[in-house]
Amino acid sequence: MLFEIGRTTVAGRAALTVRGELDLATAPQLAAAAEELMSTSPDGFVIDLSPTQFLDSSGARTLMVLARSAREAGVELHVLVPRGNRPVRLPIDLLDLGTAVPVVAAASEIGTSVAREDSGT
Repeated sequence: MLFEIGRTTVAGRAALTVRGELDLATAPQLAAAAEELMSTSPDGFVIDLSPTQFLDSSGARTLMVLARSAREAGVELHVLVPRGNRPVRLPIDLLDLGTAVPVVAAASEIGTSVAREDSGT
């Protein structure tokens, strides 16, 4: 499976769009790309998993670590995963990742209040 991280823009913010499988072999690449982006001192950025086809526990852990790093750096991070992307949404929902990572289902949710669809409200 081809893996690629592209620099894009989502909802007017810098974004890293992940294509392929986010797993043990590829998660370090996302971590490095996100750390590099954070080093440029953005106010916020998005990790777009819309085209991602698979997420394992290593990928989920990387998202948690990145969310913590972003909070500590004062950078607002959102992870975009549409509800229709079942291969990625399922592990996020099963792991209740939305409690530790700011997961949104649509770009329109970025920049809105803290109450997200993912919190069950």
